[in-house]
Amino acid sequence: MSRPPPSAAAAASWARQAERSSVPVMRFMVWLSLTLGRQLSRTVLHGIAAYFLLFSPKAGRASRAYLQRILGRPPRLAERYRHILTFATSIHDRVYFLNGRFDLFDVEVHGLEHVEAHMATGRGTLLFGAHLGSFEVLRAVGHRHATQRVCMLMHAENARKINQVLAAINPAASQDILPLGQLDSMLQLRDRLDSGQLVGVLADRNPGESGVRNLPFLGSPAPFPNGPFRLAALLQRPVLFMSGTWQGGRRYRVELSPLADFTGVEPRERAAAIARAQESYAALLENHCRRAPYNWFNFFDFWSDPRARSDRPAP
Repeated sequence: MSRPPPSAAAAASWARQAERSSVPVMRFMVWLSLTLGRQLSRTVLHGIAAYFLLFSPKAGRASRAYLQRILGRPPRLAERYRHILTFATSIHDRVYFLNGRFDLFDVEVHGLEHVEAHMATGRGTLLFGAHLGSFEVLRAVGHRHATQRVCMLMHAENARKINQVLAAINPAASQDILPLGQLDSMLQLRDRLDSGQLVGVLADRNPGESGVRNLPFLGSPAPFPNGPFRLAALLQRPVLFMSGTWQGGRRYRVELSPLADFTGVEPRERAAAIARAQESYAALLENHCRRAPYNWFNFFDFWSDPRARSDRPAP
């Protein structure tokens, strides 16, 4: 096996360290949050944000670089702090969303008619999100519309890690995680879609070896994974872009918009359809980042993935 590039090795090391520390910390935060309530337990977030601002230099450099791109100037200290605090808020609020405490939030939903139009056909829909805001806020939409069950599709290793966290927050939520890489993964995914479920995918990272494609993003080419788009094309499913951004206080904004529809796409047309979907995804993500800049949570150099080798569309 070849040795991973330095940046990939660093990312793997960071992931292992985060895995060791996240579960006990999460368990404590769950207890604290459910005991004290959202308003009181939020006071801890300010200390956490200040700590990471001061003592996490790699994440801090990535945050500064991203904010400079999005703001068009070097970010002020208060803006860097706000970026980390927004991330901490999304993690904290996950506790309440996963425990069904939707009453604590004011969730504004735009584009639900696109979901309803697809669901009316009796087939499920893929929702392509990103590490932007909170995907868990979508559970509030499913809560309002009981027939719309939401599950997450992710790489098997990531699924294992997130299930550890979910076990600390609410063990019942682990059934909503569908791991890739198992013998029956595709069958499970197809069955869930055929039963009318919404299946979410974070399509801005490349956990496997499916390759990436460089696309314009915030002023420079950035690598976007091919895998999610190939999967949607193979299954011939409609895809919506989804974001759920924190707007301050108890307010979240969920936006759903058409991204692609691979229904009936012929094999000879697949590559072009995937290329168009990838380009639309990158453009939509950039638009949402500009509208909610502090909700972007990729705390690494997103623009220098060593696996980014080609600008060609995915085959």
